[in-house]
Amino acid sequence: MSRHALIVDGRRILVERDPMDRLLDVLRDAGAKGVREGCGEGECGSCTVLLDDQPVCACLVPVFQADGASIVTSAGVIDAAGQDALASAMLTEGGVQCGACTPGIAVTAHALLAKDPAPDRDAVRDALAGNLCRCTGYERILRAVLRAATAKEEAS
Repeated sequence: MSRHALIVDGRRILVERDPMDRLLDVLRDAGAKGVREGCGEGECGSCTVLLDDQPVCACLVPVFQADGASIVTSAGVIDAAGQDALASAMLTEGGVQCGACTPGIAVTAHALLAKDPAPDRDAVRDALAGNLCRCTGYERILRAVLRAATAKEEAS
């Protein structure tokens, strides 16, 4: 066991964990319920978080690699953005159904839009490639991310 300091959604937390414990488990145990476990193998993207602004599958990251890092979950994305254009676009375009994939997709899309505020269709498709959705279908999610980009651009 060792002590790890994490900044989760802007809040500093200290955890006493085995350095090889999955970041996913550490975050969930610390109360970050915006992180979902899907496959547990890094295949689905449901557990995507931002680790120092980079999307990663929290199920694949040992907690020691996140020591001292800033971690943003889907809850942090929504809190930071307030009335988020992406959340609104996901609802408008029908990009959310069961919700299993939504946290990972929201975090991944947020990272993309932060890096490229006006992505084209191919850029969105490439960014979301690691996120699986079994019920909504990718077209609606793709349209939602493009709509959010347009809304943010118009608001600027």
